[in-house]
Amino acid sequence: MQRREIQPESVPAPVAEYAQCVEVQGGRTLYISGQVAIDAEGNLVGEGDMRAQTRQVLGHIRAILQEAGGDMGDIVKLTTYLTDMDNYAAFCEVRSEFIPEPYPAATLVEVSALVRPEWLLEVEAIAVLPER
Repeated sequence: MQRREIQPESVPAPVAEYAQCVEVQGGRTLYISGQVAIDAEGNLVGEGDMRAQTRQVLGHIRAILQEAGGDMGDIVKLTTYLTDMDNYAAFCEVRSEFIPEPYPAATLVEVSALVRPEWLLEVEAIAVLPER
C-alpha cells in the first residue's frame, strides 16, 4: 500500500492534525460506521464527559481496525460529529492520543443532535490496510 499526502501551495495548510488530501494506492479499504460512547452491553460511557466519550469512541475504532489486522495509522479519512463545539478542545486533546502522523484527511462538524441526547459525539472512519 502506498500513501501520499497532497498539499497544493494554493490551498491553505491544515489548521489542526489532519491532511487536506490523502491518496492511497493498493490495500483493503474499510468503511467504519459512526461509533458512539457505549460499551459492549449498550451502556453509556462518560455521561457529560467529552474526554471519556472520545476515548470510548476512538477505542471502538481501534478495536475494529485491530480485528481487521490494522491500526489507527491506517485511517485515511476521519469524520467527526460534535453536538457542542465547546467540546472541540477536549476532543482534539484525546484524538491526538489515538491518531498518529501522517494524519488522515478529516472533517469535523457540529450537529444539532445525535440519536441519543447523552451522546456528545459520533465518529466514522475510512481506513486502508495493506493487502493480506
